[in-house]
Amino acid sequence: MNKIPDSELILNPNGSIFHLHLLPHQISNIILLVGDPGRVEMVSNNFDTIEHRVQNREFATHTGIYNNKRVSVVSTGIGTDNIDIVINELDALVNIDLAERFVKKEHTKLKLVRIGTSGALQEEIAVDSFVLSEYGLGMDGLLHFYRSNFTEEEEILNAFINQTGWSAPLNTPYLVKGSTELFNLLKEGMHTGITATACGFYGPQGRRLRLDMAIDGLNEKLTAFNFKNHKVTNFEMETSALFGLSKLLGHEAITACAIIANRIKKEYSKDYKVTVDKLVKIILHRLTE
Repeated sequence: MNKIPDSELILNPNGSIFHLHLLPHQISNIILLVGDPGRVEMVSNNFDTIEHRVQNREFATHTGIYNNKRVSVVSTGIGTDNIDIVINELDALVNIDLAERFVKKEHTKLKLVRIGTSGALQEEIAVDSFVLSEYGLGMDGLLHFYRSNFTEEEEILNAFINQTGWSAPLNTPYLVKGSTELFNLLKEGMHTGITATACGFYGPQGRRLRLDMAIDGLNEKLTAFNFKNHKVTNFEMETSALFGLSKLLGHEAITACAIIANRIKKEYSKDYKVTVDKLVKIILHRLTE
């Protein structure tokens, strides 16, 4: 068993993990992930009690009790690069002996539920409704830095590349299925489908301000994709990496998004915070009932 070097597993002087500033006892095995650090308190306000509050940069964590179960909420910031930090460090907290720097023999599985905001890519998905991601479509490239082979999703991915005429200069897309267990637990009353994960907010999501796009009609291509009734339902910036890293590390992960815009109908929520708060309460209840 090889000891993990100091440069690869970086710890703070108090022994906490480098970016999250967390110690192993400060997180639960049930973890809600939100992008905005300000949303952590909005979630934890629902807790009966709060045990730990930790923050460093955009990474805030509250751990407490909800409905007699221990729950953590962690903010990730924006993008798959931050998901790479958060998921690897959360996994290290439960599956690496930080003091001895060895991978533990017994694996601990985390339940990770991302609660986010998103733009719909199908006309029938109304603003202020919810989408539960069955698959994450990675347009970001992050998973290509890890050895992976998601053969279950290969047929859908190949159909996507062929139907959209995906261009060679762009990141090669990848597709990862989320947790079936969490999907079945949370899906009632939600739209479901493929969530496209972009590596940016403007050009990578087909928003044209002053720069021309490398792909004409990107959003239209995503909306038109249909393979055996698998459709791209929405755009956001984290899910593909969350699903991919979680699957490789042996964790259960799913994404539930509040739809705050419909990119096809050009509509935007009048008060998306109300919708997000409703989604938080639904997720907390279903995870702990």
